Amino acid sequence: MTVNVEDVRAAAERISGRVRRTPVIEVSPGVVFKLELLQHTGSFKPRGAFNRLLLAKENGQLTGQGVVAASGGNAGLASAYAARELGVPARIFVPVNAPAPKVAKLRTLGAEVVQVGNEYAEAYAAALIARDETDALLVHAFDQPEIVAGQGTIGLELLEQVDAFDTVLVAVGGGGLVAGIATGVGDRAKVIGVEPVLAPDLHRALEAGQPVDGPVGGVAADSLGSRRLGDIAFAVAQREGIGSLLVEEEAIITARRKLWHDYHLAVEHGAATAFAALDSGVYQPAAGERVVVLVCGANTDPATLG
Repeated sequence: MTVNVEDVRAAAERISGRVRRTPVIEVSPGVVFKLELLQHTGSFKPRGAFNRLLLAKENGQLTGQGVVAASGGNAGLASAYAARELGVPARIFVPVNAPAPKVAKLRTLGAEVVQVGNEYAEAYAAALIARDETDALLVHAFDQPEIVAGQGTIGLELLEQVDAFDTVLVAVGGGGLVAGIATGVGDRAKVIGVEPVLAPDLHRALEAGQPVDGPVGGVAADSLGSRRLGDIAFAVAQREGIGSLLVEEEAIITARRKLWHDYHLAVEHGAATAFAALDSGVYQPAAGERVVVLVCGANTDPATLG
């Protein structure tokens, strides 16, 4: 199970008018930010959610039972938003420790919120039970072809918005975003996943030769806290040669503060992870290299920005 560039192009056409074409800014010579934190609901996730729901609607699979989803927050927000826009109910399962701002936004969007377990995997197990009991449409946070193809529309936008770039740094949780972007960009640039040392799903999979379960934790666990890389993401990582970089907790915290103090971008820790690789020197561009950093989520408590 995988996705290709034609899937991404179809997704772009399908979700046109439903999502924002987010801006890019050159913050220093050779460094460009893609500001996906300005997307509806504060993250890139509506791209995939709309693609999943709209395709299901085309196929007669989106019914009055609506959707169920599990999420650390952002995927649930996207599913709730897309469901509201399409006039169907949403039931979102989140861990009990999900950030309060995300839970409050879910309820504002009209979703039924169920808090269960301490991490994404437990919330997902509860969502599967709800799907089986109600026959609602399951919207996966990262491991469905429609979700990956929707996220890949960011890659198509980059090709249109940035004259030339060599590298894209992308935060990785379950891998739907990095897989989508790599598919959309293709051989036009290399795509590198950046992960917290305490949640290295892609890194573990590449070492093991397959997705494997592992512990997750750390400051970015609310958005990058899946236990294992998605199967689609692994297939794309092998096909496209996606690499993995690991960044320390302190580097993520420092990068988040710098994004606020230097650029006035209020982001969650997961969204600072890609920039942390550049800021900490874990990734060092070659002379003349042009790097795009995906800034992917803004659902955070501004009081914690420091």
